[in-house]
Amino acid sequence: MTKIAVWCRHQEDNIIGIGPNIPWHISSDFKRFKRITENKTLVAGQTTYESFPNKTLPNRDIFVLTFDEKYKVSDPKRHFVSNDINDFRELEENLFIVGGASVYKAFLTGKSKLMPDVIVDSKYMGELNLELKGDSVDITPCIEVMEKKYRKITPDYEEDNILTSIWVRKNEFVDQEVLKELLKAIDYSD
Repeated sequence: MTKIAVWCRHQEDNIIGIGPNIPWHISSDFKRFKRITENKTLVAGQTTYESFPNKTLPNRDIFVLTFDEKYKVSDPKRHFVSNDINDFRELEENLFIVGGASVYKAFLTGKSKLMPDVIVDSKYMGELNLELKGDSVDITPCIEVMEKKYRKITPDYEEDNILTSIWVRKNEFVDQEVLKELLKAIDYSD
């Protein structure tokens, strides 16, 4: 199994959300996310899961990491509740970690065996929508771990004011097919 963290953060302050909302709306960002995660297995926190339209993303299996043991998912055939990050230790298929901040932090700052092998780091260079209600949500601790324990293996791919690069864990082998697939998804032109 390869674990891949996928995020888009604001370049200046590592903000990924304001309340449950992404504080920018860039169509190409959503399209890139779709290309990376379609037909994959995802893990998302409860707030992130609830932010998906109708609490789903087509053509994906989704694990919802939540403290609520009685949490109900929208599609019990393709969505599953997990109350313990350790449930993912022995998962056989590749796992795409898609947020929110507490899920990223649990994987990146926790036990080494659960750390992502690959990070798709997208940085939005524009202005935030400050009219949104709620607290700013940032992933600064995750960026600090990334900069210390990972190495950037691609240049920045720029599209619509978003720079995207791939980082891999230092001194770890990463499945080359996974990397090829990610490269194809981020270096894509319509």
